[in-house]
Amino acid sequence: MNLTPCVLAFDLGASSGRAIIGELVREEHGHPGRLNITEIHRFANTPVQIGDHLHWNIAMLLQEIKHAIRQAFQAGFKPVSCGIDTWGVDFGLLDRNGELLGIPYHYRDRQTEGLVEEISALIGEEQLFRESGLQFMPFNTLYQLYAMKKANSPKLETAETLLLTPDLLNYFLTGRKACEFTMATTTQLYDPVKGAWNLPLLERLGLPGGIFLEPVHPGTVIGELREALCAELEVPPLKVVAVASHDTESAAAAVPSTVPLFAYLVSGTWSLLGTPMNEPLLDPAVLKLQFSNEGGACGTYHLLKNIMGLWILQECKRKWEQTGSSYSYPELALLAKEAPPFRCFIDPDDLRFMNPADMSGEILGYCRETGQGEPRTIGETVRCIMESLALRYRQVLEQAEKLTNTRFEGLHMVGGGIQNELLCQFTANAIGRPVWTGPIEASAIGNLLVQLQAGGYIRNMEEGIEVVKASFPLRVYEPEHREEWAAAYEKYNGVTV
Repeated sequence: MNLTPCVLAFDLGASSGRAIIGELVREEHGHPGRLNITEIHRFANTPVQIGDHLHWNIAMLLQEIKHAIRQAFQAGFKPVSCGIDTWGVDFGLLDRNGELLGIPYHYRDRQTEGLVEEISALIGEEQLFRESGLQFMPFNTLYQLYAMKKANSPKLETAETLLLTPDLLNYFLTGRKACEFTMATTTQLYDPVKGAWNLPLLERLGLPGGIFLEPVHPGTVIGELREALCAELEVPPLKVVAVASHDTESAAAAVPSTVPLFAYLVSGTWSLLGTPMNEPLLDPAVLKLQFSNEGGACGTYHLLKNIMGLWILQECKRKWEQTGSSYSYPELALLAKEAPPFRCFIDPDDLRFMNPADMSGEILGYCRETGQGEPRTIGETVRCIMESLALRYRQVLEQAEKLTNTRFEGLHMVGGGIQNELLCQFTANAIGRPVWTGPIEASAIGNLLVQLQAGGYIRNMEEGIEVVKASFPLRVYEPEHREEWAAAYEKYNGVTV
């Protein structure tokens, strides 16, 4: 048995972060090997409200990363590299001295309200989509920058460089500025056809074009930890690799499909349902259905759609805890299982659920406005969320099939959300096809695979998928109660379309 040098992945989600060591074990000649993963640190990622704006606590995130690097070496691991993946769109601005200008905004900040419509009217929806291939989401980098311009932010006048969140953290570690490709494609400012930043659009909107760096592809070694940082942490030099640093694309890189054409759902705070493509699909039908084309780990594109996800449940749970009703997620799932089925539905992607003060109150309001019975208990509310998500997944899966002219045999679900067994079963029931779940830590695993390829330990990402299959067993959910769920889907469409 030969143990290769290990690598360290930082996977930062919208509500928590984790540091995971990956060790590739070669068991026999010609066998792809097995990946052993060890979580060495987990931490909360809690936004901070300062005045009128919601921000990321970027200094805390850096401190947690530094702590995890030290902890890895103290635990006896000897990683040869590390890589960071995060959510998309958000960024920091640096001045001419390389200093951070202010605290990065959180994508749920309200500064961009109304700007999707304003910019669409100014530029035209078809042109905007043709030049970015992205779903028009109010938090995209385009709208955040335009909000700053409208607010006459002096930071835009002073900025020399824009770094998206994982690039900013890599810069803090290495002192080197780089922009990673998959993150660039989340901004709505990168033209996938030209393979370049959309400078004409930036100029027309009065936004600075010189702050954007030429993107590098996943697997690029950015540099090593700063000498001062190595001294502070008492660790040897460590390479920092630009992985597929949008966490969705890291997760997609770890989907253990046995066929080249497949559909996947990355389940967490957000749900992202997609399928890999050789090139971006810019058909007007994609614009109409509001799908995105995002860059993938191997220089390809993924056709995908953002769905609100378990954020809705997370916010309900948080509010219930404030009022003295504290339940674990398994307890909430049990309450939902015992509640009557198909009482009411919501459209998870209604913008009222983006960042309300009272999520359960918004659910009640939605049900009331659409003439449905209102959920009367916590169990009924959770069941409403779970059923609505599962039925929304069916809607989007069928839309993806229509756009790609493909019939998918089932759906791969990966990410932390697959620990919610009720949601997985409901999803199988809703789509009427098998759901294959695993791995849970898909984003971190995809991150590790890119590092292993960059270090020459695996030949390519296809070999990496074979490693995933050998290392992490799948669980299969077969559909149940097909007729009841088919009837519920018709009811759901009547409420939400």
